[in-house]
Parts: sequence; structure tokens; C-alpha cells
Amino acid sequence: MFRVALAAGPLCWLGLFFILQPSLQWGWPLLAPTVFLLPALAYPVLEEIVFRGLIQELVHDYLSKAALGPVTIANLLTSILFTGLHFLYHPPLWAALVFFPSLVFGFFKERTRGLAAPISLHVFYNAGFLWLFSAPV
Repeated sequence: MFRVALAAGPLCWLGLFFILQPSLQWGWPLLAPTVFLLPALAYPVLEEIVFRGLIQELVHDYLSKAALGPVTIANLLTSILFTGLHFLYHPPLWAALVFFPSLVFGFFKERTRGLAAPISLHVFYNAGFLWLFSAPV
């Protein structure tokens, strides 16, 4: 299942590539490493510690194992909060699309009972997206 989650990133990027048709600048992360490294590495680690490691755990402890199918209420509520906060810094469509990866991160947090898998996926998703779609103009 983790491999499927990894493959979902490039499939989404490919779809976005055909929709947005960005002009690619393959080497830009090397030319602007601080612009790339914070959102690609630091933010995902911090966000996963706060959202999956703290908030999702607290909600899970409070609500026990309440679930809607494969998605726990703790994961759902944490993902809603995570997505809502992205509306502060991102355009509405991009912020809304954060909801689905958030559910995936939360799923792997619960499945593995650790943060390594959600952090790895979050770093991978952010790095790929930033590399392909956020080159400085």
C-alpha cells in the first residue's frame, strides 16, 4: 500500500502537468536551495509532528477508534484542520486538494503507529510538486 501511495504522487503530477502545462526548469532547486528545502523538507517534518503526531493522536485518544470505513474520525478531523490551515497561504483549489494527501498521511500514521511513513510521503509529495510546479520566475 505504501508503494501505491508513492506512485500516486507522480501520477498526480503527470495529470497536473497536462492540465497546467508549466514551463519546466529542471535545475532550479540547485539554484535556490533555501526556497526549495524549507517547503520540501522542513515543513513536512514539522507538519507531520504537529498534525499526525500530536493532533491526530489526541483526537484518536479522545474518540477511541471511531471510523467511517477505512478512515478514522481522528484522521478525518485532522485532515479537515490541516486543509483549512492551508487556505491561509494557498489558492483555494490548491488548499482544497491538500485534503486527499492528508488522509493518506493520516492513514499511514495509524497503520504504522509512527511518523516515518507519513513524513516520507509528505516530503516526497512536496518535493516533487515544488520541483515541477513552483520554479521561481
